[in-house]
Amino acid sequence: MTADGIAAAGREFPGGGGLDDPFDVMMLGWSFMRSRVVSAALELGLFTRLGEQALTEPEIRARLELHPRACREFLDALAAFGLLVRDGDRYRNSPAAVRYLLPDVPGYVGGFLGTTTELLGQDQAPLTGLLRSGNARGQNQGGEVPFTRIFADPVRLEFFLGAMDSFSTAIGAELVKALDWAQFSTFSDIGGGRGNLAALLAGAYPHLSGTVLDRPGFDPLFDRLVEDRGVAGRLRYVGGDFFTDELPPADVLILGGVLHDWPGERRTLLLSKAAAAVSPGGALVVYDTMLDDDRSRTDSLVLSLIMMMQSAQATGFTPRQCAGWLTDAGLEVTATLRVPAHNTALIARKPG
Repeated sequence: MTADGIAAAGREFPGGGGLDDPFDVMMLGWSFMRSRVVSAALELGLFTRLGEQALTEPEIRARLELHPRACREFLDALAAFGLLVRDGDRYRNSPAAVRYLLPDVPGYVGGFLGTTTELLGQDQAPLTGLLRSGNARGQNQGGEVPFTRIFADPVRLEFFLGAMDSFSTAIGAELVKALDWAQFSTFSDIGGGRGNLAALLAGAYPHLSGTVLDRPGFDPLFDRLVEDRGVAGRLRYVGGDFFTDELPPADVLILGGVLHDWPGERRTLLLSKAAAAVSPGGALVVYDTMLDDDRSRTDSLVLSLIMMMQSAQATGFTPRQCAGWLTDAGLEVTATLRVPAHNTALIARKPG
C-alpha cells in the first residue's frame, strides 16, 4: 500500500449505506448542513453572480467579498451537490442551477427556498459569518469559541470524550492491524484524550507500553479507564501542550484528529516535533477527517465546514498535502488508508 492511492484497511468506509460507523450517525444528525450550504449560496447571490461565467475561487471571493478560509470547501461542496461544475480551477453554474436558481428564468425556485427556509427557522448566520469573516461561530477577539468551553464543564466533557472514544474504538480496530506491532515496543498517542486508543493497542499487544499526552487535568479520567481495561501498568499519562512541551519519544507516535484544528505552519511544526520523537526505524501514524484528494466527497467537505464553524483555526486538508508535510519532516510515507469514522490514516517510517 502506498501514498499514490488510498487502500482500504479491511473494507471500504464510504460514509453511506449502513449505520455501523459512528460518523455515519453523526453525519445523519448533521444533514441540515447540506441545506445550509445551499441557502448560504442563495443568500450570498452566488448563482446570480456566476450567471453563465466560469470564475476562479479568488475571483468569486472578490465578487462576493468572502474570506479565503472556507470559500473553497463551500464551492467544492456545491459542486459535489451538483449545483456547480468545477473545471480545473474554475467554477460555473451546473445545468440544474441555470434552470432553477437564476431569478430571471421561469423555473426559478430560489425565492421559494429562501422563504421556506425562513419559515422553518434555519439559522444561516454561523455559515455565512464564516464565509464572510473566516471566524467560527461566537469567536471572540481572543480567538476563543464556545465549543472549547466544554473542557470546563464536566458533564459536557464526558459527552465529548465518550464520542471521541466511539470514533477511536472504530479507528483503533483498523490501526491494530495496520502495522506490524511485533517489531515495536513503545508508542505515544499525542492528543490521545483519556487513553481509549492507547488501551486498545495495549490490550491487543501485551508487549507494548505507551504514553498518552493531552490536556492537563485528564489524569483521573485516564487512570479510571486504563484500570478498567486492565492495562494500567503499561500506560502512563502526561498532561501538557504538544506545541511547547517535549513529545514523549517512542518507536511509534500517533497523531489522531489533531492536525485539522491548526493552520499550516502549526501542522508542520507539530509533524517536525513528532518525527524527531520517533525512534530510528520507527513510524508516525497520522489519522484525521481529511478531504479526498479530488475534493469531491460530499460528507468530507460538509464535515470540514462544520469543523471550521466550531473551531477558530480549523481547516481541511487532503492526504496528498499531509504526505507532503510528512516527507518534508524527513519521513517516508508507506501507506495511506481509509479507516472508519470518515478518517484517512497515513503511515510514515523514519529511516533506521
